[in-house]
Amino acid sequence: MEIISKEQVMHTVAAMCDIIIENEVPFCELDSVAGDGDFGMSLAKGFKQIQAQWAELETGDIGAFLKSCGMVITEHCGGASGPIWGSAFRGMGKSAQDKATLSLVELGEMLQAAVDAIQKRGGAQLGDKTLLDALIPAVEALKAGGAQGLPLLAALNNAAQAAVAGAESTKLIVASKGRASYVGERSINSPDAGATAIGVIATQLLAN
Repeated sequence: MEIISKEQVMHTVAAMCDIIIENEVPFCELDSVAGDGDFGMSLAKGFKQIQAQWAELETGDIGAFLKSCGMVITEHCGGASGPIWGSAFRGMGKSAQDKATLSLVELGEMLQAAVDAIQKRGGAQLGDKTLLDALIPAVEALKAGGAQGLPLLAALNNAAQAAVAGAESTKLIVASKGRASYVGERSINSPDAGATAIGVIATQLLAN
């Protein structure tokens, strides 16, 4: 059985930081259509801080590391991104508490914990034109891969494709949550910035 080590999880978060920071401007441009236009900047602020505090993060186990990242994100990401992304990381941290490795099934459970934490925090559901429209399909694909015993890379590829398709589907949704909900029908034909970010991150992580 393939396993994911703590070091691989840390490498993935480090790569996430780079991807988010590199896409700061494009994510802001996406957000400017129906939001405040600051999503990329707000998100990058928190992940830049993770880089700055990397040597100070808890690394005893996967859960402790992710929880530590979540605390930094909550404190330093601006706008709604801090509570949402911070809750996701803390949820993953709780799921992976005391674990030094993860199986594909456990990875799916950990990411499901991120979804649950986001929903508990903000109340959004699938179809509300939020990052969950990309994250939920990705997690479902990953969990299906675990149930089917797929190789890790194949399951991750399926999850990334599901995330991209989910993000694309938000073009057809009228936003009902967040700042985008204020513009109503004008949010149609514009993908949700958070969902797009999930698709970009998932796709680019596979290239690392």
